Amino acid sequence: MAQETPPTQDGPKIIDVRLESGTTDTTSAASLRSAVLSGLSQVAGRKSLPTLLLYDERGLRLYDVITTDAEEYYLFPTEESILREKGSDIISVMHGERGVVDGEVVLELGAGSLRKTSHLLQNLATLVDDTNVSVGSVPPITYYALDLEQRELVRTLNGIIMDCPGALGAELAGKVAARGMWGTYEGGIQFIKQGGLDKLRTADEAGNSRLDDRGRRMENRNMSFVDTSPDSESSASNSESSSRGTETTPPSPPLSALDPNPGVKAQSDSPPLHMLFLGSSLGNFSRPDMASFLSRLPLSPGSGDTLLLGLDGDNGKQLVERAYNDRKGITRAFIMNGLLGAGKALGDESLFVENKWEYVSWYNQAKRRHEAYYKSIGPQTLKIPAGDGVNDIIVKFADEELVNIEVSHKYSTEDINSLFSASNLCVIQRWTDPRGLYNLFLLERPPFHFPLIRGPAAEVSLEDAPILSKQPQAQFSPFNVPAVEEWKELWKAWDLITMDMIPSSMLYDKPIDLRHKCLFYLGHIPAFLDIHLSKLLTEPNTEPDNYKYIFERGIDPHVDDPTQCHPHSEVPEEDSEWPTLEEILDFRNRVRQRLLNLYSELKSGKRHMDRKVARVLFMTYEHEGFHAETLLYMLIQRAGTGTIPPPSFARPSFDLLSRDWDTEYAKFYQSPIGPVVKLGAHTVTLGHNDLEGDDIAVPYDTKHAFGWDNEHPQREVHVAEFEISWRPVTNGEFFTHWSDSNLNHGKDKVAMPASWVQTAGRLYVRTLYGPVAFGMARHWPVQTNYDDLSTYARVKGGRIPTLSELRAFWEKFQSGFVGGENVGFRHWHPMP
Repeated sequence: MAQETPPTQDGPKIIDVRLESGTTDTTSAASLRSAVLSGLSQVAGRKSLPTLLLYDERGLRLYDVITTDAEEYYLFPTEESILREKGSDIISVMHGERGVVDGEVVLELGAGSLRKTSHLLQNLATLVDDTNVSVGSVPPITYYALDLEQRELVRTLNGIIMDCPGALGAELAGKVAARGMWGTYEGGIQFIKQGGLDKLRTADEAGNSRLDDRGRRMENRNMSFVDTSPDSESSASNSESSSRGTETTPPSPPLSALDPNPGVKAQSDSPPLHMLFLGSSLGNFSRPDMASFLSRLPLSPGSGDTLLLGLDGDNGKQLVERAYNDRKGITRAFIMNGLLGAGKALGDESLFVENKWEYVSWYNQAKRRHEAYYKSIGPQTLKIPAGDGVNDIIVKFADEELVNIEVSHKYSTEDINSLFSASNLCVIQRWTDPRGLYNLFLLERPPFHFPLIRGPAAEVSLEDAPILSKQPQAQFSPFNVPAVEEWKELWKAWDLITMDMIPSSMLYDKPIDLRHKCLFYLGHIPAFLDIHLSKLLTEPNTEPDNYKYIFERGIDPHVDDPTQCHPHSEVPEEDSEWPTLEEILDFRNRVRQRLLNLYSELKSGKRHMDRKVARVLFMTYEHEGFHAETLLYMLIQRAGTGTIPPPSFARPSFDLLSRDWDTEYAKFYQSPIGPVVKLGAHTVTLGHNDLEGDDIAVPYDTKHAFGWDNEHPQREVHVAEFEISWRPVTNGEFFTHWSDSNLNHGKDKVAMPASWVQTAGRLYVRTLYGPVAFGMARHWPVQTNYDDLSTYARVKGGRIPTLSELRAFWEKFQSGFVGGENVGFRHWHPMP
């Protein structure tokens, strides 16, 4: 064997995360050959080749040329402009109040040339305090570029870390270490889930990641590091399994600190993981696979982990088709290179003769995706070596037959809404270009998730079907029996609000006079559920029996006279007379188990599902959700002076968000459509038919929608022609009237909204994060009482719309996720 020579310069560290042959690694020769053969074995019109073929070493370089020389390809320069202009804001929001955490990782999926990424790396380095940087120390941030081709990783990373003009070596030194991961998305994800990052950190901290006497990287604790010196050969090995958890650090002790049986709460000392998935590369997946892939990303709720995701908009046929068929033919060369890859995968690189194929593409408007194909020029037959040297595989193509090689999905507002909901991801902040062509979303994995409301044609999962119907694929209404998992998600939300947002110092406080103390609501929710289960099942109440008297009813002020209240439970007067928190939580847990036992009995057939059972399950579920809203309204009164901001969710950057809102409203006010819209005469349907007295006689129907007594019966209401503002009255608009003494007097006088706070002559708006400066919240919908809103509307020449008018407006202009529909804990603060 020849003597190895140490390299003249230390190359980038590359970690081999390729999966072993026979697993889900789609890049292995056997897997790629199998995928090619599978696609070509389909009938005419259904044949395809794997998109992966486009991204070999030559393909990656051709794509790099597209991004620099193809003027029509707007995706790359548009995304790069956002990263260049907003990179500092993105990195700031990504790190939130914690700032840089020693040992944090930034991992980019499908890194490519790193030109766009360089803007983020520069801002990452800027975020690191220079006083914490010392010669020879391990940088606090490690960036990993994950891609398929080892040599391209070495080339692009060298272009970043070199200490020369145009590179970032000097800027990153001691602050950001730049490394590579060689493998597929799945390989990288599996590596992280098996604890690979933790082992790499341990190795770095131990000082083991040094060069050996031949200039090669030393292997650290079963991790496979690829030698990037000129005379190296690479190998891979498996890592031992461990897991990443979550950590939350509330600013003051919550009630959960007093819970003697807090249950299983994931805890981890692992620094945050920030993932980048740029270039709208997700669009190459099928729509169902997009959500599946995002759901598998190793983002831990409440840990500070984030995902920066680039998505191309639904920008119309003309613009999209030009982007994928440039005049210089660079995209064509990129696509045609895939034929060489297909031939190579099948054992003969010359198998597909290029001049017998044509590149064709178009934008499928119905499916909102660009589609790229090879079109056969004349009929042709391929003889593919079988591998056994005997039986060739014959594949025939008809004249003009199409073989799909790539799809690139685009995203409407509704697509984004559905995607994030199905992926269990929550938007922290969004950035876009001035024309609104392209979006960058910073996302997190929330600790609980309420998906989009199930449509009436939705199907029950096999797990829940036996509970609801004897039919295994029964359709059901979104206002029918909640699934067990829906209860568990609701309990996560309720426990976070009660146990993590109420400090021990507020346990016996009444944030609002005409409401009970905070402690009451911790007992009210399980007591209400228990009372109705006992009535339904004709069983005794869960002990202690007297809880049904203490916690049965909350205080409900009379609608017409808020100083008076409806009948409610008589509660202890002295704090010492209340049950202890420990006792109430034990009661809560036993009642929850009682509910789960009922579901088990329904599933096993021991108990029969009927409308009475279904009504109780739906009513008690919705009741708990209503009280979560009520309790949050109470807690917001003490935000900044007691209430703990929502943990396990990223704290919003109100200063940066307000700039975007200013821009959005400036465009709105300049829009030629005007501030109001006229709707013609219309008939709307309100309420639904749900009479509780029918429960005994009418069979249970999974499609039935349960509700409250004031929603019955269903009725049609005629709405005359009317005009309505496009947007709600804002804080800023209401302030203009309230603050002007020439306007705000006499019969036109309005009070300062209770949602505002005035301190030392300055005005603020309440949020669960504490009051925020009025200027940051001026575009939010104003929250004040009915009488003052009516007065304001009258002064402006209008009135408050009726329920029927609002319904007509909603049915015609249903809001999408990006611009509205702030429900399901998507944000913990108002949105414009």
